[in-house]
Amino acid sequence: MKSAVHTFDYLVFIGRFQPFHKGHESVVQHALKLCRTLVILIGSAERPRSIKDPWTVQERINMIERSLSYHDKEKLLFGNVHDTLYNDEAWARSVQEEVKRLTHTAHADTIPLSKHSATIGIIGHEKDSSSYYLSMFPQWERIDTPNHDGLSATAIRHLYFKDTQPAYHHIQSHIPSPIEEWMQTFAHTPEWQQLQREYAFIETYKKSWEAAPYAPVFVTTDAIIVHSGHVLMIRRRAEPGKGLWAWPGGFVGQDETLLDACIRELREETRLKIPAPVLKGSIKNQRVFDHPTRSMRGRTITHAFLFEFPTGELPVVKGGDDADKARWISLADFFTMRSQLFEDHFDIGAFFLGSN
Repeated sequence: MKSAVHTFDYLVFIGRFQPFHKGHESVVQHALKLCRTLVILIGSAERPRSIKDPWTVQERINMIERSLSYHDKEKLLFGNVHDTLYNDEAWARSVQEEVKRLTHTAHADTIPLSKHSATIGIIGHEKDSSSYYLSMFPQWERIDTPNHDGLSATAIRHLYFKDTQPAYHHIQSHIPSPIEEWMQTFAHTPEWQQLQREYAFIETYKKSWEAAPYAPVFVTTDAIIVHSGHVLMIRRRAEPGKGLWAWPGGFVGQDETLLDACIRELREETRLKIPAPVLKGSIKNQRVFDHPTRSMRGRTITHAFLFEFPTGELPVVKGGDDADKARWISLADFFTMRSQLFEDHFDIGAFFLGSN
């Protein structure tokens, strides 16, 4: 482990904290000994609730503050960053911008920036391949910390959602006691009940494939329909992601091409009456989206097609099959819906529609 021989003005600690556990607490306590101010960036901001991301940014900030003394809380600055699964450069830029915003604001009340160049470092530990982000900021000195008792937030969430009553006796040694109390309260909410149902669905889904000789790779398609400044989306009828908005799409049949599957799913879920030859002639772009963790159901690769139409009256649509509603959504509204979109569907839309 690299040891620091001086004090930083700021250390940056990035995490999802789903939930904040004793491993995170250990990093925070170590960081507070090395810096005047600890900048904690809450990752995966504005994600819809799921068994991977059960809690909002503010709920995670509340968890962290509950675990620390008043004196320690006085040394914290909180910020947040969105996921950009298919654009690491955009994610790194957002981290840099958030740190600049927070540190500039703090300095503005004390020392003029022109007279003081703040020393900034980044702190964390190499958990797995997802920790590569620690190497993305060479301008900040890096402080490596050990993985405290090998703790994993994934394992904690598994124990929290696996039964209709959370197994607190298994997780209480892994999380600060104020967090356990907070999680006990949350387990009495409708939000927890929906997440527990989703967990049960995912586990049953995975078990149905346990007998396969190899881990399955699922192939799906998604249709991004752009018409007169609007996009066509559906609201999911069932788990996973019940109630979330998504692109029309689904699994590819054994006897279908990708494009044929895409058009079939589009028609089944939206009742869109545009003829198939017209749809095929309106394709403007296509791309594969294959982030390994994009779906909780398992390794799922989707091939998305962009269809663009000239301006005019929006065709009538109606939810069907796996969709309880289909709707034309303005482009302006789409970019406010990050927290309402299923899996990586915001990232897919941002790729085709031109913004992260």
